[in-house]
Amino acid sequence: MLAPRPSLLLAPRVLGRWVKQLHGTAVVAKKMTALDAGARATELPPLTAAGWAVVSDRDAIKKNFNFANFNEAWSWMTAVALAAEKLDHHPEWFNVYNKVEVTWSTHDCNGLSLKDVKMAKFCDEVAAKYLKK
Repeated sequence: MLAPRPSLLLAPRVLGRWVKQLHGTAVVAKKMTALDAGARATELPPLTAAGWAVVSDRDAIKKNFNFANFNEAWSWMTAVALAAEKLDHHPEWFNVYNKVEVTWSTHDCNGLSLKDVKMAKFCDEVAAKYLKK
């Protein structure tokens, strides 16, 4: 008989839900719901002011990032990938040399959720460390 995978044994359970950490904020991994009209009115304007655009043909947001070189672009993508893995929410992205286009949308709710907002803000926070040079 095969032993269970260690990664499955180490994940904590709280009230039957998986809990993960992203920058000190507990996020309960469960089926997400799409942003309602009130949340959109609150959450989307700061993102669009920061350069994020609502995708015209689907409920998603995207942004293009231009870094000084490939190394900075790849380092940024690595930081975002590690945070996305912790949140169990992964981007759609395209990279050519120093350019990265990233799109966020939650497949569970077929649209934008608070996870997308959280990750878009994280993308901007990490990019600011590279783009202020």
